[in-house]
Amino acid sequence: MWSPEREVEVPAGGDPAGLLPPEWEDDEERMSFLFSAFKRSREVNSTDWDSKMGFWAPLVLSHSRRQGVVRLRLRDLQEAFQRKGSVPLGLATVLQDLLRRGELQRESDFMASVDSSWISWGVGVFLLKPLKWTLSNMLGDNKVPAEEVLVAVELLKEKAEEVYRLYQNSPLSSHPVVALSELSTLCAGSCPDERTFYLVLLQLQKEKRVTVLEQNGEKIVKFARGPHAKVSPVNDVDVGVYQLMQSEQLLSRKVESLSQEAERCKEEARRACRAGKKQLALRSLKAKQRTEKRIEALHAKLDTVQGILDRIYASQTDQMVFNAYQAGVGALKLSMKDVTVEKAESLVDQIQELCDTQDEVSQTLAGGVTNGLDFDNEELEKELDILLQDTTKEPLDLPDNPHELFYTNSVPIPRISDAELEAELEKLSLSEGGLVPSSKSPKRHLEPTL
Repeated sequence: MWSPEREVEVPAGGDPAGLLPPEWEDDEERMSFLFSAFKRSREVNSTDWDSKMGFWAPLVLSHSRRQGVVRLRLRDLQEAFQRKGSVPLGLATVLQDLLRRGELQRESDFMASVDSSWISWGVGVFLLKPLKWTLSNMLGDNKVPAEEVLVAVELLKEKAEEVYRLYQNSPLSSHPVVALSELSTLCAGSCPDERTFYLVLLQLQKEKRVTVLEQNGEKIVKFARGPHAKVSPVNDVDVGVYQLMQSEQLLSRKVESLSQEAERCKEEARRACRAGKKQLALRSLKAKQRTEKRIEALHAKLDTVQGILDRIYASQTDQMVFNAYQAGVGALKLSMKDVTVEKAESLVDQIQELCDTQDEVSQTLAGGVTNGLDFDNEELEKELDILLQDTTKEPLDLPDNPHELFYTNSVPIPRISDAELEAELEKLSLSEGGLVPSSKSPKRHLEPTL
């Protein structure tokens, strides 16, 4: 089954965006099956039905999202999904299923669900449904005409959120009331046509984030102050502020126009002076001075209007701060409702008492367990002193020969008498001198021969 994430680029000639499922170009058997018409009922072959619907329904919606449109028609989809001269025969059934699931909605039904009385039918923004469409609906025929406009519900919600963020990040958001014409200019990049723009406003109106009012032949739009707030009806204050804002813009444009006129008079005076036409140059200078005086008067009025608007904006900010303080005080009172000084002191005393109890338990456990034996420390000290005294009186049993201590764990060495040691020493001395005396000859010294 195809999903929008498995899109690959293919040569132009089918989808205008150049993005289609991978089997579009390679799998002839699969595409022949997908381009064939649906059975009259899903019960005939539910597997084939679900396979086709799982392919075309996501493709239709993803195609509209890539195109940035929220309005679609059967005829436009048939042209977009042409393949080798063939058009999908089951697109009407796909649109009927999307309508049944609520993912698509007829444009006329959507408008009927919202107060669209402010939309001017004279400008040709929306077209009345043909009579045959109305009769077919009354007779229970659910076929989708090729020219009927359908609205992608989820895409319209996304587009409405985009427009709302665009307004919030623009200078127009300094005041919640804005002219419809100015908002239309701001949203020209997001809404490809006027009909989409009006549908977006209707969606925002359905979400209670905007309200539209016609004032003196001009439509004005009021936005909710926050992303999660509900818009309030347009009141006299909103209308007054809007009129002041319009007056400010009018005065600014007038000042700019007069400034250009004064500069033009100055240039005419310069050219006349160079041409030697003194009187013409003087007239141009007088016209320049009169224009500059008018500019000064307009500047004074503009400063007054801007001052009033600044005060209004400041008062709105003060009101927001005041409301925030009130909300904060209310929340603090609610959170401190059951808290008193007496309760706090009682709680601290209980904590201290528990800490003291814990310390006593810890000291008791640190004393250890004696297993039922009670020892007297004084008696133990006396017995230790007696043992030390007995140890100092007894002589140490040390061996005669210190080397015996070293060999206590070795093989025992036999004792040798002093006479035997001397005889052995004499033998060693004679052997070193080269003579070996007999055991019976007397001891004498011999001179060595050279």
